[in-house]
Amino acid sequence: MGKAIDQIRELGAPPSMQGVRPAMPTSLTLVGAAAVLYLARDVFLPIAVALLLTFALAPVVAALRRIGLPRAFAVISTALITFTLIGIFSLIVTLQVAELAKNLPAYQSNIVMKVKDLKEAGSENGIIDRIGNVVERINREIDRPTTETPTSVESPKKDPLLVEIYSRDNPIQVLTNIIAPLVGPVAMAGLVVVVVIFMLLEREDLRDRFIRLAGFGDLHRTTEGLQDAGKRVGHYLLMQLIVNTTYGLPVAIGLWFIGIPNAMLWGLLAIVLRFVPYVGPVIAMVLPLFLSVAVDSGWSMLLWTAGLFVAMELVINNVVEPMLYGSKTGLSPLAIIVSAIFWAWIWGPVGLILSTPLTACLVVLGKHVPQFEFLQVLFGSDPVLAPHARLYQRLLAGDPDEATDQAEEILEEEYLVDYYGAVAMPALALAEQDRARGVMSDEQRLRVAASGMSLVSNLEDIAIEESKDDENETADTEGEPASQPIPDGEGMTILCVGGRGEIDDVSAAMLAQVLRAEGAAATALSFHQIEPANIRKLQTEAVDAIVVCFLNRDSIKHARFVVRRLKRVNTRARVGIVIWDTSADRAAGQRKADTSAEQVVGADFVASDMTTAAIEALTKRPSVPLAAPSKTKVRRRLVPQQTQ
Repeated sequence: MGKAIDQIRELGAPPSMQGVRPAMPTSLTLVGAAAVLYLARDVFLPIAVALLLTFALAPVVAALRRIGLPRAFAVISTALITFTLIGIFSLIVTLQVAELAKNLPAYQSNIVMKVKDLKEAGSENGIIDRIGNVVERINREIDRPTTETPTSVESPKKDPLLVEIYSRDNPIQVLTNIIAPLVGPVAMAGLVVVVVIFMLLEREDLRDRFIRLAGFGDLHRTTEGLQDAGKRVGHYLLMQLIVNTTYGLPVAIGLWFIGIPNAMLWGLLAIVLRFVPYVGPVIAMVLPLFLSVAVDSGWSMLLWTAGLFVAMELVINNVVEPMLYGSKTGLSPLAIIVSAIFWAWIWGPVGLILSTPLTACLVVLGKHVPQFEFLQVLFGSDPVLAPHARLYQRLLAGDPDEATDQAEEILEEEYLVDYYGAVAMPALALAEQDRARGVMSDEQRLRVAASGMSLVSNLEDIAIEESKDDENETADTEGEPASQPIPDGEGMTILCVGGRGEIDDVSAAMLAQVLRAEGAAATALSFHQIEPANIRKLQTEAVDAIVVCFLNRDSIKHARFVVRRLKRVNTRARVGIVIWDTSADRAAGQRKADTSAEQVVGADFVASDMTTAAIEALTKRPSVPLAAPSKTKVRRRLVPQQTQ
C-alpha cells in the first residue's frame, strides 16, 4: 500500500484530524530566546559552529576507530587535516582578493566605455539622456547657494588656509591597528578548534549527559533523536560539501578558460556561498558577471560567463543533487528561507551559512520531544494533516479541484477502492461527526456534499481506466487465480442509495463508481428517492442489488424500515446496508456486531468498508424473502380495530 493509505491505517479508529494539537510556546518565550541568542552571540556562535563540525567529523573519527586507531590519534588527526584544509582555503581566498584589489583600477576604462556605449545605444529614444538631464538639474538645484538679503555691510571673507599635520608613526600604534581587527576572528577560530577537539574526544560522555538531562525517562526516544540529528545534519553537510565542490571546481576551470581574472577565487567563493540557501548561488554568479563587464571591451565574455553559470546550475539541480541526496533535511522550502533570514539577523553572515543545519536540528528536536513539536509543524516538510483530514478541509472549503489533485497523487499508486475506503470515507465520517454535533450549518453541509460529488465526477476517468485495466488483466491471466478479491461485475445492475442525508449520498456515489470500475452498471441515487412518498417511483425491475449507505452508526432503526420498503418494491433484488466503519483495524468481535445488525435490519448483507461492500454487492446470491410480521405485531394491529 502507498504511504497515504498506510498513514490513514496507522491512525486507528475513530477518524480525527491526526494527532494532538502541539503545545505552542508563549510569545514572551520566543522573544526571550531570540534575545538571548542575539545578545550572547559571541558565546553561542562558536559553540554552534563547533557542534556542526562535530556532527560532520564524527563519522570520520568513527571510521578511523574501526580500523584500530586510538581515539586521541583519530580525533587529533581528523581535526588537524580538516582545519589545515580550511586554513589553506582561507589563505588562498585572501591572496586572491588582494590581487583583485590591485588590478581593479586597470578595469576602470572598460567600465567607462561600456557606460558610454549604453548611453549611445539609448540615444535614439532619448531615455538615457532625459534621465541624465534630470539628474544634472537636480544636482544644480542642490548645489546652488541660497541668496539672502544682507542686513549689514560685511567685510569680504578670505578662504580658509588648509593645513595638513604630519606626525611620526608610532610603531606600537601601527602594530595595534593591524592586529586588533584580527584578534576577534582568530580567537573565535581557535575557540572553535578547541571545542571541536574536546567534543570529539568526549562525544559519548556528552551524549550520556544530554540523555540524563533531557530524556532519562525515555531513553529510546532520546537515543533515536540524537541518532537522527547526527545522521541528518552530518549527511546534509557532507552531501552539500560534495555538491558545492562539484559546482565550484568546474566553475573555476570554466572561468579560467573564458579569461575571467582570479578564476580560482570565484570557484572557491562559489563553494562557500552555495551553503547559503537560494541567495548564495546568485551572489556567486553576480561577482564574475560584473568582472566580465569590466575586463572585456565587448560583450562576449559576459554571455559566456552567464552561460557557464546557467549550465552548471541546471546540471547540479537536476543531476547531481537528486543523485547524492538520498535523504533530505526534512525542511520545507519556506522554512529554509525564513530560517536563513532569522539566523542572518541573529548571527550575521555566519548564521546565514549555518541556518539550514541549525534549523534541521530544531526540526529533529521537535520530532522527538513533545514539548517542541511545534518546531516540526512550523519548519518540517512532512504533511501536518492526514490525507483524510486534508480532504475534509478541502471539501469544507468548497475546493474540489485541489481535492482532486490530492486524490490523483494517491491514485497513481493505489486503486480507487483503496482511496475511497482509506481516505474519502474517513473524511466523510468527519463531516458526519460535525453534523451530528451541530457545529456544521446547512450551508456547509450542502457545500461538502456538492464538493464531494464534484470529486467523484472528476475521478470518473480513473474509474474507466481501472475497468479497462481489469479487462486486460483478466484476458492476460485467464486460467490463473484472480489477484483481486472483488468479483467481476459484468452484466450486473446495482443501485447505490444514500441513507439519510446529502453526505450519505456522496458515499453512495463513491461506492457506485467503484462498482462501475469493476464492470457493473451502477447508479447512485439520492436519499430523497427512497422516502415513502417517492419509493414507489423507483425503476427496480432489472436491478440485481440495492445498497443503502449510512455514515451514522445510530441509523440501524431507520435502515430496518428502508430495507422493508425496498423489499416490498422489488422482492427479487438483494438489498444490502453499508454502515461505514472507518476504523483501521476491526476487532474480532466486530464481525459479530455486523451479524447481529444483519439480523435486526433484515437485509441480505451488511457491510462496513468499501471492499466488503463491493464484494457483497457483486456477489450473485438469491434474495432473502422479507420476513412476515410476528403474531404479536399482528395482534397489536387488530386490537384497536376490535375496540372500535
